[in-house]
Amino acid sequence: MQLAPSVRELRIRFVGSGSEYFRIWIVNLLLMLVTLGIYYPRARLRRLRYFYGSTEVDGRPLAFHGDVKRVVRGYWLAVALAVVYSVASQASPLAAGVAAVALGGLWPMLWRSSLRFRLANTGWSGLRGAFTGSTAGAYAAFWPLLVPAAVTTAVALFAGPDDKLINPWPVLAVMAASLLPVPLGVWQMKRYQHSHIAFGSEHTRFKVGVGAVYGVLLRGALLAAVCIAAGLGLAFLLFAGGLRAGGARLGTVTAFALPLLVTALVLLLLQAVVRPYITARLQNLFWNGTRSDHLRPYSRLKARSLVALSLRNWLLVLLTLGLYLPFAAVATARLRLESVRLLSKRDPDELIAGLRQQESAVGDAAADAFGLDMGL
Repeated sequence: MQLAPSVRELRIRFVGSGSEYFRIWIVNLLLMLVTLGIYYPRARLRRLRYFYGSTEVDGRPLAFHGDVKRVVRGYWLAVALAVVYSVASQASPLAAGVAAVALGGLWPMLWRSSLRFRLANTGWSGLRGAFTGSTAGAYAAFWPLLVPAAVTTAVALFAGPDDKLINPWPVLAVMAASLLPVPLGVWQMKRYQHSHIAFGSEHTRFKVGVGAVYGVLLRGALLAAVCIAAGLGLAFLLFAGGLRAGGARLGTVTAFALPLLVTALVLLLLQAVVRPYITARLQNLFWNGTRSDHLRPYSRLKARSLVALSLRNWLLVLLTLGLYLPFAAVATARLRLESVRLLSKRDPDELIAGLRQQESAVGDAAADAFGLDMGL
């Protein structure tokens, strides 16, 4: 990318290491096991502080200033909501539906609260961020993602099991059609997020069309279909091979084992191939379409690089029975972060000095009592 003479490139580097994070991860894991999960919010805060502190922008590290009390409050609020839904689902399908609708109604407000908490506690070179989106904007952004959930709930409540067994196609058609607004929902959520980030007088704008998101997710869906077809093809080959090698008995054994094998393989391909492909494409799309008056992120993450790293990570995680997870997290963070550059129209020191003078009460307002870390 050719830069104008007046534009400075601020490099982003991730200086953490797998061995450092492994020590944090294993202590967090042990303390969560000993406390039966009660330590989770503190573990999450330690993780956030490590990854923020290991990320440098123009040689200056980020910082996360989150208050552990708010992280704990957000965690217990999430637990309380999960318990309410669990109890309701045990009571009756109707109660479960009512609880799901209530939780869906609260979700955009809680999501906005998480965004405010995260940005208000993100620091760089003495500056604090802020999220300026409104509650009404969060609800407006979220509605397309609530449609599939509402349809699924309605199907579960009003379509009896006999109807679904006798003629499942109308139910499947309705549920498939309900997924059509999902790319619109993804676009609206990202437009809401990326249009309300502020550092001092720098307020971001978002310039990405919804058609581009539909294109990325459609290609991701086609790739998922290829992965599913590959799993089914492998199942057919193994079943046919079992019949030829050992007759009907071995074929019967293979028929019982194959669904588990194919399901595991398809899930692995979706996680290790489809998900990183979509992640890479959307990262480039969203960050390249975000800018403020003097700053502009530029992402050049290659999908094949993230897919290759994901396949390697999954293989090593499986071989080490999960112990490679912290190393995988660090490797993924390094690849994704170091593929981004921050372009500045002003000298970094001059820009920072100006932003410090222009910091307003927006950051303080974003850190009020309604900012909780819900992990959304």
